[in-house]
Amino acid sequence: MKLLITEKPSVARDFAKYLKVDLKNKNGYMESNGWIITWCYGHLVTMSYPEVYDENLKFWRLDTLPFIPKEYKYEVISGNQAKQFDVIKNLMHREDVEEIYNAGDSGREGEYIQRLVFMMAKPNPKAKLKRIWIDSQTEEEILRGIREAKDLSEYDSLSDSAYLRAKEDYLIGINFSRLLTIIFGKRISKDINEEKVSISVGRVMTCVLGMIVSREREIKNFVKTKYYKIIGLFGDKGEVKTEWRLDDKSIFFESPKLYNDTGFNKEIDAKNFILSLEGKQAVVEELKKSKQKENAPLLYNLAELQNDAGKIFKLKPADTLDIIQELYEKKLVTYPRTDARVLSTAISKEIGKNLNGLYKNFKDEEIFGYIKKMIDEKYPINKLEKTKYVDDSKITDHYAIIPTGQGLENYDNLSDLKKDIFKLIVKRFISIFYPPAEFNKVNLSIRVDTELFTASGKICVKPGYLEIVKNNKLQDENKEENNLDILTKLKKGDKINVFNYEIKEGETNPPYRYSAHNLVLAMENAGKLIEDEELREQIKGAGIGTSATRGEIISKLERIKYIQINSKTNIVTPTNKGEAIYDVILKSMPDMLNPKLTASWEKGLEMVAKSEISSSEFMVKLEKYIRGKFDKLIV
Repeated sequence: MKLLITEKPSVARDFAKYLKVDLKNKNGYMESNGWIITWCYGHLVTMSYPEVYDENLKFWRLDTLPFIPKEYKYEVISGNQAKQFDVIKNLMHREDVEEIYNAGDSGREGEYIQRLVFMMAKPNPKAKLKRIWIDSQTEEEILRGIREAKDLSEYDSLSDSAYLRAKEDYLIGINFSRLLTIIFGKRISKDINEEKVSISVGRVMTCVLGMIVSREREIKNFVKTKYYKIIGLFGDKGEVKTEWRLDDKSIFFESPKLYNDTGFNKEIDAKNFILSLEGKQAVVEELKKSKQKENAPLLYNLAELQNDAGKIFKLKPADTLDIIQELYEKKLVTYPRTDARVLSTAISKEIGKNLNGLYKNFKDEEIFGYIKKMIDEKYPINKLEKTKYVDDSKITDHYAIIPTGQGLENYDNLSDLKKDIFKLIVKRFISIFYPPAEFNKVNLSIRVDTELFTASGKICVKPGYLEIVKNNKLQDENKEENNLDILTKLKKGDKINVFNYEIKEGETNPPYRYSAHNLVLAMENAGKLIEDEELREQIKGAGIGTSATRGEIISKLERIKYIQINSKTNIVTPTNKGEAIYDVILKSMPDMLNPKLTASWEKGLEMVAKSEISSSEFMVKLEKYIRGKFDKLIV
């Protein structure tokens, strides 16, 4: 017999269906046709609290800290989890079970959930242990995963990384939450007028709180500065609108009167500048005409999809993940907890199956029209391999989130919001097969004596992929202040009439507050909120948290009332309690607020998963860090 263990019952039913196992539940498992299929309910096993090691550790005292056990204890969660664990354990020890398949969620956390069960249950040593790793829950992918299952030992490095992540969060959370509460808890409770305050510290959570509070203080301490720009209107009716820009020919080059390269500190200096230009001839110094192409953006990973769903539908990141998880379980999309925004070479060669499934089975007029146009116009669908959308080096566990082209019989039963999220994924996917958007662009330079005025015009002449990804970008590109036709009629050396000069008052703006959705992007990029999509891809390294955990971390901060999220705008602000705790951490252990430190720990876990460093190396550094902090804080 072969025993297969999934993470939840719904997934077990899919495996049973495709393996033709009797779907009748035999008190926690299904069995027939040479297979036994059972399931977890998420986590069945957890790390034990300190009082399990010693009941005196139930009390928070300095003399018991830091708490760093030599051997870690684990326990089965009571209730339904314990009953199901006993079912799995008994099945693992059946003499007729020759192979045991770990079919948990294909990621670090999924590996951890199952490995804890294997560790506690101690399977029959005669049984071969295997790991199923899949990218979607379609029949084809599930059967492939079973067919190509590898020895469980091949995922030991990933398992090591998962255990270390849990130990790290456990040690930092328990030790520093207790330490700071003992030292500062009474003071904070008095400051915020609460009877009792426990300070909750987390490796990732505290860093994210720091990002939010420091941004809020930047905004509160921001002092607006006015500056004065010069607008030049040229042509018989002032139809060519330009802005003055500093260059090395200007008499104001390196002048202290300037606020920046486009404006003056004082209005009087701006007025005097205009007076100095009176009666002087304007000449077209340069006119550059160019064609510009813009390809569709990369595919969605979880963070990008959470960001867009937050912007468009005002969804919190955790809610977006819940929706995509449901779409995944209904076989509509591939694995959601991915950081990759590209496809693998292997999947790119079979991508026609996904498109064909959508074309034949997705009864949506809009999507059908887009795919039909691809067919009618003969857009290449088998040439992705040499494009930016396929890159094996940028994939760790899973490729980008794309529609499977299957499970579409489930679409009609989805809520409108879930349908919209699915269509968002479908449109992004289809757009990569469309030609680039094309623009005509003109850059104009006008010289008035020593001073430079510039203007540009840009218009979309072929929408290409923008026909699908209608995110107002197409409309925005066409809303230019200068008509392209007017600019293209000019040529280098032309003298042009000066219609008028104007002063435009500008004002510096404070940084924006985070929204729940773009906070996820900032976490992905180690604390940097980068709006430019291509730049985000270029600098992406070790982020704060993982794609699977970022939304939940934000939710936890809200749940423990360290932050609040506006239900209408999704804007995130710290609470008084959150700010008070930030101040304590800033004073006592400021590096916990530094995204670079948190990202470096995440990078270390990734190195363990790739067998670049050992678990023992990681633990030595972690324990040294904790003991070092205590040495400094307890004097």
